Amino acid sequence: MAADPLAAYRIVREPYYRAVADEMALFEAAHALRLPLMLKGPTGCGKSRFVEHMAWRLGQPLVTLACNEDITAGDLVGRWLLDAEGTRWQDGPLTLAARHGAICYLDEVVEARADTTVVIHPLTDARRMLPIEKLNEVLHAHPDFHLVISYNPGYQTVMKDLKTSTRQRFAGIEFGFPEAAIEAEIVAHEARLPAAEAARLVALGERTRRLKGHGLDEGASTRMLVHAGALISRGIDPVTACRMAIVLPMTDDADMVQALETAVAASF
Repeated sequence: MAADPLAAYRIVREPYYRAVADEMALFEAAHALRLPLMLKGPTGCGKSRFVEHMAWRLGQPLVTLACNEDITAGDLVGRWLLDAEGTRWQDGPLTLAARHGAICYLDEVVEARADTTVVIHPLTDARRMLPIEKLNEVLHAHPDFHLVISYNPGYQTVMKDLKTSTRQRFAGIEFGFPEAAIEAEIVAHEARLPAAEAARLVALGERTRRLKGHGLDEGASTRMLVHAGALISRGIDPVTACRMAIVLPMTDDADMVQALETAVAASF
């Protein structure tokens, strides 16, 4: 029997995810229709964990690519490689998922070059096909193939935004930071932290988010709060943990660092 080409992409254990609204039902409906799906929300709010959880929940393999400005069409589709036996073709993540049937998740897709993202267009309409010029092949997507992308609207610029021709091919689910009680529950679970400590971290996070546009590009994400909580769980002093995981990663501005450290001291 041939080896399972998607064995490495199957999720065996349930990834923890705390539902906030009806996002699970919306994802399941989109998946049933194989409707291309766009997840919009700030960095660190749980989009990637959500996709992992849904892949596990649906019993589907998950092929993920973290996009950046160096991603080329060849990185998505595949390329010829040279080894001791000559040349061989290696499918890229998009081709692998489309050929064998998996959820393909392109994380922060807006970071990829616009000419690269155009490659996904034939897979996002009724054709569901992928032309592979280097193989002289037109790949028709497996029935289980489902394309999901994510991006942070807060980082949109003239140079970094999804083209209308790409955006309108997707249905969308919007994400934000959970309400305080739910976010504290998430931080407590992920960082193995007492509820009271988690609540203090969330209150600090909310304080930093009110500074968005007033010295900060973004406030503290749920991910940053979890990192701080994990350090506290390891015995690091809360003020020091928050400086390491929240204050210093957010800004290099000396005045803003001082203002954030004052907020941390007041919280703990």
